Amino acid sequence: MLADTIVAIATPLGEASIGVIRISGPDAIAIGRRVFVPKKNKDWYIKDNYKLVYGHVVDPDTREVLDEVLLSVMRGPHSFTAEDVVEISCHGGIVPLRRVLQLVLNQGARLAEPGEFSKRAFINGRLDLAQAEAIIDIIRAKTDAGAKVAMSQLDGRLSSEIISLQTDILGLLAKIEAIIDFPEDDIEEATLDEIAAQCDIMLQKVNTLLDNADTGKIYREGLQTVIIGKPNVGKSSLLNALLKEQRAIVTDIPGTTRDIIEEFLNIQGVPLKIIDTAGLRETDDLVEKLGVARSRQLINQADLVLLVLDATTGITEDDLKIISLVKDKKTLVLINKIDIAANRINSDKIKRYLGDSFTLEISAKQEIGLDKLEQAILELVLAGKVTAADNVIISNTRHKQALVRAKQHLQEVQRGIKEFVPADLISIDLKSAWEILGEITGNNVTEDLIDRIFADFCIGK
Repeated sequence: MLADTIVAIATPLGEASIGVIRISGPDAIAIGRRVFVPKKNKDWYIKDNYKLVYGHVVDPDTREVLDEVLLSVMRGPHSFTAEDVVEISCHGGIVPLRRVLQLVLNQGARLAEPGEFSKRAFINGRLDLAQAEAIIDIIRAKTDAGAKVAMSQLDGRLSSEIISLQTDILGLLAKIEAIIDFPEDDIEEATLDEIAAQCDIMLQKVNTLLDNADTGKIYREGLQTVIIGKPNVGKSSLLNALLKEQRAIVTDIPGTTRDIIEEFLNIQGVPLKIIDTAGLRETDDLVEKLGVARSRQLINQADLVLLVLDATTGITEDDLKIISLVKDKKTLVLINKIDIAANRINSDKIKRYLGDSFTLEISAKQEIGLDKLEQAILELVLAGKVTAADNVIISNTRHKQALVRAKQHLQEVQRGIKEFVPADLISIDLKSAWEILGEITGNNVTEDLIDRIFADFCIGK
């Protein structure tokens, strides 16, 4: 347990009906007693947990009433941080919140660092590290499905899988110790065969988690989707149609879009970070040229490319130059403007350049074919993979990297057994795999890593 007491505004600053000041630490209740005057319940501080008390925040030095509030007490270890916690629900304006915050600071509390409440919950054993990281994922979730993935992690499903793997590894280490300690019993060959078989099972579990990691990352961060094409093919019209609002300016003048427009779109639970780019062409306009350069950069970073072609013109030399930029990208080819002209684009020609990429006929202006586009995106993203409602999904890059490293050590164990490496050397890789898995749950992690993880949290959480 930490020795000092921290405080922060736990709700966004701005005009609102309610704003919450959160205090946690050994002096939380004592500070609450000094600044809070109840209307009726004079002994609120000795009552049971989770009771709301009505009263006023009053400066103990000047007796000035700062705000009319509700106060709640959650005594450790039965609180979020496992410490004594006091929360003061004030009126939600910036001024009353800041005045109450300053008063609590004057009484000896310290302003909390980003994520420090969650960090204390981890340090005090209330949450493991994977669960703590899920909190920020819930806050930042773009869709219901993304929130479900994070909630699964907060509930401890990922941690249970990792702890199970670690327990299996400890069992194998015990068997290797038996080989080392009792060489005269002639149990080495049979035991090593058993260890190799158990490693096979563990590798299957790790591979299952890793197979879902890319999908999990999409649920967590969104699928970076870039709309590209030559000028005036309907990229901005497509963005507006998908968003169902006039987000981008649409004109018949080529080069209207010069900067990058980013929005999030929810397609049946899959968050798309959809980006409308400047039309790709050679230009002497300095501003447009900068937009084109930025568009090329975004293509390289994209998870999915929506390549828009014009049904009225067929494939032009400009189109071929753009197609050459996306040959190695996951691409959906959208033949636009079918409402005003028959499709003059040969699909075989597209396949010659882009292989088996999806090709769809649409009208962004008339919103024709957009339902098929959404379904095609889902098929590309989730084909043959789990959804948020299925088994445990890895959504955190740090967790994925740890699993990859643990997998390498388990593979080294199998290789060592096949090549008759001494048992004590095999145990080194097993121990390394156990330690790396511990980085996910936090039972084997450095203080620097903990600080980096919680620094990404918002203040007050």
